[in-house]
Amino acid sequence: MQKQVSTVTLPPAQTNQLDFSTKKDPLKPFIAVKAATQAELARQKADLKPALPIPSYDVSQFRLIGAVNDVKGNKAMVVDPSGKGYVLRVGMTIGKNEGRITRIDTSGVEVVEQFRDENNKVRKETIRIPLLRKP
Repeated sequence: MQKQVSTVTLPPAQTNQLDFSTKKDPLKPFIAVKAATQAELARQKADLKPALPIPSYDVSQFRLIGAVNDVKGNKAMVVDPSGKGYVLRVGMTIGKNEGRITRIDTSGVEVVEQFRDENNKVRKETIRIPLLRKP
């Protein structure tokens, strides 16, 4: 005997439709991060300047009292006019014109300063701080 085939169609299976429009995004950060403008960055940089007195003196006023050659990088110790000592590495800035330390060796420290002259041209000046020798 054969089975009879029904002509009745079944309704489609009900799927549970969730509405996520009212839910919070789990991947969204709690704190909104905004991009900093150039003016804000300049103001923050100006706020950081008085942290150390190194930028308040001219490079020629510093005295080099020691230099250390190391595998990790050379270091130098300088003293400002008030008598405070600082350890310097290559790449750090020093002085009023934000001179960058380019080389440290046993005889001295080389500092390159960039500044604008009276013709509004950018000039680079290399200043050498020699190691003081005891007489």
